[in-house]
Amino acid sequence: MAFLVTALLYAAVGQAGASGYIAVMGLAGFGPLAMKTTALSLNLLVATIGSILFVRAGQLSWRNVWPFAILGFPFSMLGGAVHLPESIYFPAIGGVLILSSLQMARTAFSNKKAGSDRMVMPPFAAALAVGAVIGFVSGTTGTGGGVFLAPVILAMNWGTARETAATTAIYNLINSLAALIGAYAVWDHIPSSLPAWLVAVAVGGSTGAYLGSRYLSDRWLRGALSLLLLMSGIKLIW
Repeated sequence: MAFLVTALLYAAVGQAGASGYIAVMGLAGFGPLAMKTTALSLNLLVATIGSILFVRAGQLSWRNVWPFAILGFPFSMLGGAVHLPESIYFPAIGGVLILSSLQMARTAFSNKKAGSDRMVMPPFAAALAVGAVIGFVSGTTGTGGGVFLAPVILAMNWGTARETAATTAIYNLINSLAALIGAYAVWDHIPSSLPAWLVAVAVGGSTGAYLGSRYLSDRWLRGALSLLLLMSGIKLIW
């Protein structure tokens, strides 16, 4: 149920939910390898659902995706092969969750209107660097990367809110797949309950995407997610 609700909330704001799944597993006492591989698996499924919806709706521009993905994929795979010890992983992922919380809160309560400034194409070199750095961090920690990429795109006026959601959905899919491939040596740490959790996030992700696009307040959803991530990050660190 916790994964279903998490997927629902994240999908309602255009994200796949890896940081949320990690927060739930951290509070439940899972080990680092189980947290990383499980979060990537769940994130991959929800990101795939979101990507299909964007493609069918004709909202995806591959021109906006591939500059971030060129180095994002190999660096995510490299990060997936890096397995931090528990003494480092928990403080690191706690910091990631807190940073995610701050970024989520900033986008929730910003007074800037989406599309109020003229959009510009991201410089190729900058997109490569952003994709590589976020890819490695997300692969190492088991997060999809979209929660970090979206604020960068919006802050730099590299895309509208709708374009950003589509771009980050594909980026989450690509990075989660790459990181999961990179972590193949520890797939045996994936809990046996994963199939049931995959069903739960598929239901939650589909429902959240539907509700979020029609009825729910994006601002208050992001605020609630921000609070959840902040509390979980603090608990993992202290």
